[in-house]
Amino acid sequence: MKTTWKSRLSSSLFALPYTLCFAAFMLFPIGYGIYISLHDFELLSQEHPFVGLSHYIAIFTSGSYENSLFFRGLWVTIQFVLFSVPLLILVGLGIALLVNALPRKIRGLFRTFYFMPYAISASVMAVIWLMMFDTNAGLLNSMLQKLGIQSIPWLTDTPWVWISLIATTLWWTIGFNMIIFINALNEVPEDYYEAASIDGANVWSKFKHITLPSIRPVMLFVMITSTIASFNIYAQPFLLTRGGPGDTTRVLLMNVLDHAFIRKDVGSASAMAIIMAFIIMIISIVQYRLTYGRKEGN
Repeated sequence: MKTTWKSRLSSSLFALPYTLCFAAFMLFPIGYGIYISLHDFELLSQEHPFVGLSHYIAIFTSGSYENSLFFRGLWVTIQFVLFSVPLLILVGLGIALLVNALPRKIRGLFRTFYFMPYAISASVMAVIWLMMFDTNAGLLNSMLQKLGIQSIPWLTDTPWVWISLIATTLWWTIGFNMIIFINALNEVPEDYYEAASIDGANVWSKFKHITLPSIRPVMLFVMITSTIASFNIYAQPFLLTRGGPGDTTRVLLMNVLDHAFIRKDVGSASAMAIIMAFIIMIISIVQYRLTYGRKEGN
């Protein structure tokens, strides 16, 4: 009994640093954000009176400024999620399969090559792609002009602005998904493929019946993390398009931050952020149930 008590104490002490960090950097900010959303929290005011759910009610009241701001930004964000997430999964898996098929001597080089963009900052990413997409002096339009093709307004007109943002996002973040998929592919036992080859299975059959089922939990993880990251998009449209043309690429986070720090209505902006977090949580649960939870239930 004494040994059990000591074991539990030592286990708790090992978990204590993580618990403290989780409370300090997750639980406290979430709780404080909810507190702010329930108060009239203007930055220039010393008093923050309690207003209850009035900020949430305003967001869901048709015709209000908050309603228009929130749902307009949410719709733009959802469009980006729908465009980007399937590509982040499929392209990431495709690159992982290609890299994994390379000889071992050069495999590490290509892993590093594809992962490098993920390590750079948002500002560096923006500078690189502004030089690529600039309508007048960008590298892409210069190459098109040499081929006798008219310049394309990559960042100033639709649908090119969406193509630009998604291409930038893929280049910047695909390395993370690739590494996750490569690790998952390396965990699939070679015996499975050898047995399938003996039975006469082709490459597609092996991929469909061995690879995909084996990496299904990792694919779920990549799908959820890619969805969360895409919902939190901010750097790409802010640095490349400033939300233009018009409000075409003005995502929800841009509206929330402007509402908080330009209009200085932090309480209402916090309510928008809380609702956004709730939407992401619901979507993540639905993704889990549709792709993995149903199998467990069977």
